[in-house]
Amino acid sequence: MSPAAPPLEARMAELTGRHVPFVKATVVRARRPASARPGDTALVLADGRVEGFVGGACAEATVRVQALRTLRSGESLLLRISPEETADGTGEPVVEEGAVSVANPCLSGGELEIFLEPLRPVPRVVVLGESPIARALAAFGPVLGYEITEASGADGITPEDLAGSQALVIASHGRGEEPVLMSAMRVGVPYIGLVASPRRGAAVLDALPLDAEELARIHTPAGLWIGARTPGEIAVSILAEVIQTVRGLSVEVEAVPETGSVTAVDPVCGMTVSVTDSTPHSDEGGDERRWFCCAGCLAAYEKDPARYAKADAS
Repeated sequence: MSPAAPPLEARMAELTGRHVPFVKATVVRARRPASARPGDTALVLADGRVEGFVGGACAEATVRVQALRTLRSGESLLLRISPEETADGTGEPVVEEGAVSVANPCLSGGELEIFLEPLRPVPRVVVLGESPIARALAAFGPVLGYEITEASGADGITPEDLAGSQALVIASHGRGEEPVLMSAMRVGVPYIGLVASPRRGAAVLDALPLDAEELARIHTPAGLWIGARTPGEIAVSILAEVIQTVRGLSVEVEAVPETGSVTAVDPVCGMTVSVTDSTPHSDEGGDERRWFCCAGCLAAYEKDPARYAKADAS
């Protein structure tokens, strides 16, 4: 019997199997008295949760902010964390090719270098039907690096089967379309395409208990207009529309300053922190909620909120 997988390895396999994006953070260098050691690893999820260990609360706050940025860009990054001022003297992160250096005044000495590796799921496309168009989609999808899941009958597709998919294409010539469309709508599949003539597609949509905004999410006839005629050409036009939708969503997300969280400046130490449900915060000393990198800074603030309000005003 083979030994059990380490907890984080098992968790990574689970997240990958569920098509959940995350960042793997691995300590590659540590200078005492940093608490982390080379090889320590954590996973950072899109909602800011950190599972594992790459240092104390202050280091974790910096890792969270930078990891969420790599999750948007899709590019790996070497993160250097030091309590000392950054090279340019501004206190802002210094960005180099493939690396970023961050001054973390909360660190009690020591330095860390952490490799951040974003692991974003391969786009998954569910294709319903056994038509020539469905077969062409199954053939062309892997060329794009897409994971194609083929389904021949609507009875075998549940909302759970569609969860984590970026696209659903129905090419079943009228067989079992409505329940699958409703399932895809419930789980929020980004692209939903129905292969049908304009007249039949309109009739299918009219029969669905959806509002106008929801109906607008269903592409029918599926595919961009490129003058396609053959099953292969139609499959190419559909995949082009899937790419347009999936990549369009990525651009939209990457344009947001912080995906899955916003950032705030800790009024005690000046660190930039990612605001999540678990981020320490206080409503004392003013109309605005304040966020902190760790419980220590929170305690210092609540001991004398007026002191930090004066610092903000200066």
